[in-house]
Amino acid sequence: MGHAPCHAAPDAPPSLGFRPEPRDQPREVCGVTGAKEVFARLSDDDLATCVHCGLCLDACPTFRQTGLETESPRGRIYLMTQWKRGELPFTEDQARHIDLCLGCRTCEAVCPSGVPYGRIIEAGRSEVERLRRPAPKHWLARTALRQIVAKPRRLRTFGAITRAAQSVGLTSIVRSGRQLPRLRPRFQPPAGGIAPAIGARKHRVAFLVGCVMPILYPQSHEAAVKLLQLAGCEVWFPRAERCCGALLAHNGDLEGAERLRDANMQVYRDSNFEALIVDSAGCGSHLKDFYPELKGRVKDLTEWLAEIGLPAPQREVKMRVTYQDACHLAHAQRIRKQPRDLIRAIPGVELVEMRHPDICCGAAGLYSTLEPAMSARILREKLEDVASTRAELIVTANPGCQMQLESGLRAQGSTMRVEHVAELMVRAFLH
Repeated sequence: MGHAPCHAAPDAPPSLGFRPEPRDQPREVCGVTGAKEVFARLSDDDLATCVHCGLCLDACPTFRQTGLETESPRGRIYLMTQWKRGELPFTEDQARHIDLCLGCRTCEAVCPSGVPYGRIIEAGRSEVERLRRPAPKHWLARTALRQIVAKPRRLRTFGAITRAAQSVGLTSIVRSGRQLPRLRPRFQPPAGGIAPAIGARKHRVAFLVGCVMPILYPQSHEAAVKLLQLAGCEVWFPRAERCCGALLAHNGDLEGAERLRDANMQVYRDSNFEALIVDSAGCGSHLKDFYPELKGRVKDLTEWLAEIGLPAPQREVKMRVTYQDACHLAHAQRIRKQPRDLIRAIPGVELVEMRHPDICCGAAGLYSTLEPAMSARILREKLEDVASTRAELIVTANPGCQMQLESGLRAQGSTMRVEHVAELMVRAFLH
């Protein structure tokens, strides 16, 4: 590819027509042409690791859907490189290619050069959001994340209001409301902030309660904590803990994410725990990448349980199951084997693999709300793959994936269910 303009690869499939809305003239944003000095968050060293080999193309969900070079990791890196060098005007049309990236990091898993694409796209998206004229949907997303999601009391209030609205059918008015699962009472840590080990205490761990997970899927947290207790862990729930910042960083608000990191490190820094356990793949990935002081101590639930072991299961769970790799677990954290080993250890479970379990479902944080058309196209491909397994249950390790798959199956009238992997596992220990 070198320094030639981005274009569709010669052997790419024909475009399916998903392009930014055409205009007579490219619209320069904020009067910036090149904006070399503005793209300071983008590292020249990171950008230079891409050798333009193209091995990432077939792994990229948006390239698979469009066949467009500009909707591939290689094309987006080229675009950001030219912006940083001041050799290409920064226009809203071009910025749309950054918007359409899911940030799934599938490309990282197949890249022979070790391109840190997750870091590149978050830095690039942050600069794009600083340069562009605020569109209503982007302004609303940033405001909601900073003023609701990042504020625990406000978020709890918003969750309670949403649950009440759902009970009388008001959430069905808007698309994002129809995507929500049936909301239950939110997860609340035990009194005193400690869940004791069942049996002898072998480990003391902290548990990330997080922001949306306790509202959307409290049952996943309950199952995860029970498994940790069964594994001999005393589970500590940090009282002043806030949102980890993953959703903000993913949405281009690195400054907001940094403020949340600083606040959380005031809680974690001098605390006594072996590991910080996370049952949301996106949060775990962000904590591992963005919190250097916690290096080596952040563990996905499945990673930790596979490491320390569980007692023998108490009962069979006769069920045909397929597993959807959460992108930020499989590609960002490189955790694929552990959840599958834990599932296979459950007596009676038949694990049936999809053809492409590691291709994104189209959830990607707020992507399904901000980019619903592309998200729906990616989801349709995923649901076809899921249907081919004839499974009764899909299990995954991320709330966004769970909600996206549930919403898609519900729209199809499917009886297939979706659960967090912890919910499936804990069944083997219930009497």
